[in-house]
Amino acid sequence: MPGYCGKVLWVNLSDRSWQEETLPDELYRRRLAGVGLGVHLLLERIPAGADPLGAENMLGFVAGILVGTGAMFAGRWMAVGKSPLTGGWGDSNCGGNFAPAIKQCGYDGIFISGISREPVYLLIDGQTVQFLPAADLWGKDAVECEEILVARHGKKARAACIGTAGEKRSLIAGIVNDRGRIAARSGLGAVMGSKNLKAVVLTGSQPVRSAQPEEIRRLSKAVAGLMPKGEPPLRSWMLPIAGMLMAKSPNIFRKDGLMTLPPMRKWGTASGNEVAVKTGDAPMRNWRGTPAGYRSAAISADALIRSERKKYHCYACPLGCGAINEMAGEYRETHRPEYETVAALGPLLGNTDLDTIFYLNERFNRAGMDSISAGTVLAFAVQCFEAGLINQQDTGGLRLRWGDAATIRALADQMIRREGFGDLLADGVQRAAERIGRGSQQYAMHIGGQEIPMHDPRADPGYGVLYAGDATPARHNTGSHLTYELLKPWSRVEWAPPVPSMYPAAAMYRPSRENALKMAACAMLKAVIDGGGFCTFGAHMGVDNLSLFEFLNAATGWKLTSSEYLEIGREVQSLRMRFNFKHGVHPAEWHIPPLIYGQPPLRRGPLKGRQFDLTALRRDFWQAMGWDAESGAPPEEGNG
Repeated sequence: MPGYCGKVLWVNLSDRSWQEETLPDELYRRRLAGVGLGVHLLLERIPAGADPLGAENMLGFVAGILVGTGAMFAGRWMAVGKSPLTGGWGDSNCGGNFAPAIKQCGYDGIFISGISREPVYLLIDGQTVQFLPAADLWGKDAVECEEILVARHGKKARAACIGTAGEKRSLIAGIVNDRGRIAARSGLGAVMGSKNLKAVVLTGSQPVRSAQPEEIRRLSKAVAGLMPKGEPPLRSWMLPIAGMLMAKSPNIFRKDGLMTLPPMRKWGTASGNEVAVKTGDAPMRNWRGTPAGYRSAAISADALIRSERKKYHCYACPLGCGAINEMAGEYRETHRPEYETVAALGPLLGNTDLDTIFYLNERFNRAGMDSISAGTVLAFAVQCFEAGLINQQDTGGLRLRWGDAATIRALADQMIRREGFGDLLADGVQRAAERIGRGSQQYAMHIGGQEIPMHDPRADPGYGVLYAGDATPARHNTGSHLTYELLKPWSRVEWAPPVPSMYPAAAMYRPSRENALKMAACAMLKAVIDGGGFCTFGAHMGVDNLSLFEFLNAATGWKLTSSEYLEIGREVQSLRMRFNFKHGVHPAEWHIPPLIYGQPPLRRGPLKGRQFDLTALRRDFWQAMGWDAESGAPPEEGNG
């Protein structure tokens, strides 16, 4: 079988039944695998109006076509289903070791419906499905749960678990594998918890085949040859200087994706910490502050690797941007916090205490709680306290202040345990604002119910377009102007506008057909990348350097052109949006905080005075996608 397994597994927890389904080759040619396969199947099978935390919702675990074929950077899996956070389509991308295990069981996806009468976990080996009691695992964090299950079922077993946040149905809960790697967004950990499903354990050993294995090896060798050799000769003091220069320049200098590889090899996403602060990309104090007075050196790239114990590679990754760091206290080690986590628990809260960032990174990973959403709701609480909308009586005696590390820790622990004031915050910022009332909605930084990531659209309006225009709102990995430059789609697709080596920054903010096509290309490519199982950071080296489309053809034996793959991406994105409309979610009606498009404009800092018409930019994007420009509604399939 070429790349894909051609089969999925359906499991019903209510009656403890399961069945396999063989899928036609043509379906893969139209949808790829991963998110495309997931949305195709669940759009049909989840009934309109289904309760996201009810028996009718289905939770899927899907792997991309290229996972297991030997293709470089192809090691990602996704959780998919109806999001309890937004009420519409939900998906979340994750690395670690779980993706190949799905394929080694002989499936491209595992889909779970129903609700178990008591806590269970699933043991799946490609031959049978066992429903095993999980009472002894309930209440344990995700890392402890995984350790027990691997000890119980063998060191080759791979487990995706929920922590206590998912058990308690926190709407900002995710699903965890590989000792803290988390599919964090969309609240799908709450879906898993609502089903009384603690874990899915995979122990298959089936080989994954490709149509042209020699070509896969040739392409992989070429990609591996582009990786940095040895220790990159970089110094972290260069990074904030680069950020300050970028902030002062009226022009944008096009970024080459290959330039991202050495800093990613040395520091991972921490390489962006100080750059983001200096350029204004990192939101400060609930999006209302500026970098002035914030000691960015506390979260510098070197500060993040100072306690590094070892680097690691995800499955099929030649770069190795991850690391395990040592830490003092209750937990002895943690995954090095990613940029999003550092920004959400640092600048967004006015916090410079790195020990607290490390501690909460591990706490959230073990609890299975989205650190972006958690940081956002913590910042919301501080803002409400500062504005006098809540007081110490409301918070159980906590005096909430910017940069108060001890109080941030205490409130985060309450959120994880769903105790006291933390219980009110544990379902995300939209629900918290609804419960507090008193005008607190103005401080709730979300779009359509999902908390906004740590990239400020006032610095790159492309983020804003896709935060507000994609089927899963407020997601930073879908695209931006920077992402477009790194992906370099014009090197493979004729209609994608080329980017000059230098251009005026003001051009990004103007509604135009060119800008709309750029964001449409990002969205389409995102669907192809996810359908292949590729890592976003690998894709950032450029579709020409990664040989994205060539890998897909080699695995499947197809002979599709780059343009044809992007058309598949367009249709997958349309399916995701159709899911929303089926379930009564209309993106034109989403709440969008005016701050993210400069209303009112900041009076100082690197983003001083930045404003743009997000509604017009989003309208152009929807039109470029072939959707209704006013509502975002896609045409029925075949009518676009």
